[in-house]
Amino acid sequence: MSLDRRSREKILDRVSRLVETKYFDPDFDTASWRERLEERREGILGAATAEAFEQAVHDLVSTLGTSHTAFFHRNLRPVPSRQAICATLNREETPDGPRWMFVDVQEEGAADRAGVHPGDLLLSLNGKNLSTDKPPQFRVGDGLTLGVQRLDGSEVEIEIKVPKPKSSTRPFSLPKPVVHRKLDVQTGYLKVNMFPGLVGIDVSRDIDRAVASLQDCDRLVVDLRGNSGGGVGCLRLMSYLTPDRIPVGYSVTRKRARNGYEREQLTRFSGIPSSKWQLPLLALRYAFVDHSIVLVTEGLGSQPFHGRISILVNQHSASAAEMVAAFAQENKLARIVGVKTPGRLVGSRPFKLPDGYVLVLPVGAYLTWDGQKLEGVGITPDVGVELSRGMLAEGKDAQLACALEELDTI
Repeated sequence: MSLDRRSREKILDRVSRLVETKYFDPDFDTASWRERLEERREGILGAATAEAFEQAVHDLVSTLGTSHTAFFHRNLRPVPSRQAICATLNREETPDGPRWMFVDVQEEGAADRAGVHPGDLLLSLNGKNLSTDKPPQFRVGDGLTLGVQRLDGSEVEIEIKVPKPKSSTRPFSLPKPVVHRKLDVQTGYLKVNMFPGLVGIDVSRDIDRAVASLQDCDRLVVDLRGNSGGGVGCLRLMSYLTPDRIPVGYSVTRKRARNGYEREQLTRFSGIPSSKWQLPLLALRYAFVDHSIVLVTEGLGSQPFHGRISILVNQHSASAAEMVAAFAQENKLARIVGVKTPGRLVGSRPFKLPDGYVLVLPVGAYLTWDGQKLEGVGITPDVGVELSRGMLAEGKDAQLACALEELDTI
């Protein structure tokens, strides 16, 4: 695909207008944005290839400095490993130098089905050695050959088929959303890999079934490691952390933030529909109101594990996963264990552009009920524990072990 200069100018001008009219950041400086645009304009318009043009515009919008900001072509976009193969990577120091280590290999995702394990090192991608300067990117819908070093030191090649995404504007590969089991007679384990769907009816049902199967457990570990977020299905998980209906936090649109507001007067969302036939009614209810909304837990009643919950997070627990952890920490409903989260929590929206391009911009802010902003800040665990490759080689999960120890102290 190639674009002439006029087409590129049209796209770039549209990007600039969207940034100035839709982008939400209380500290946004229009004059500074225009200055950066003019400094980079000739380089962007004169990019040698379509891929270089895409990268140059993406780099420009990245200077806005917030998460959930991107520019890509629906047929060109490379994505992080979590979105492509349902596995996350950490930079790990090894005797042979820095390498990328698989951390969260999510159940029934492409990497898991291909036989990748936590602690494996990614040495090469399609026969090319990898730099550790920045995380590798993957093309969705492509076949991949990974050079992998196992925990025992052996090296293998693994073939992975990256499935085509269902949405060109959100090209994600999906793992099994909810996994659960009993760790012992008393302790349940609930892992939520993501919260798919805008409203989250299906993932809410999955969480319901998991909790029902753990009803005879009076202790619970909730594992949000590697959970990159999703939709409002996270409300169901938060509702199982407390018996009551209590405010979680609220989103604020650009318009409402400029005009002023009182959080108590914002529209409330306090229940996920039980079936999809109710979605038109839900859409009608919120169609004509400002999308500054308070989330309130659903009041699902007492659970045997209330007061004895640990939540696991790491540097890949983002967006809706951070909402859950922040809610639990703020209301002292659970002990948070693991590594500080990335602080990637804003309301975003994809905007379609000419010639198949898409611009993703933050269009709203999220604050906890106590007014804590999580974007760019993240959540510091109550107990910090790093993941060790050495411990993984011994078959031990130090973070999970710590979460269980915390349950013993409650």
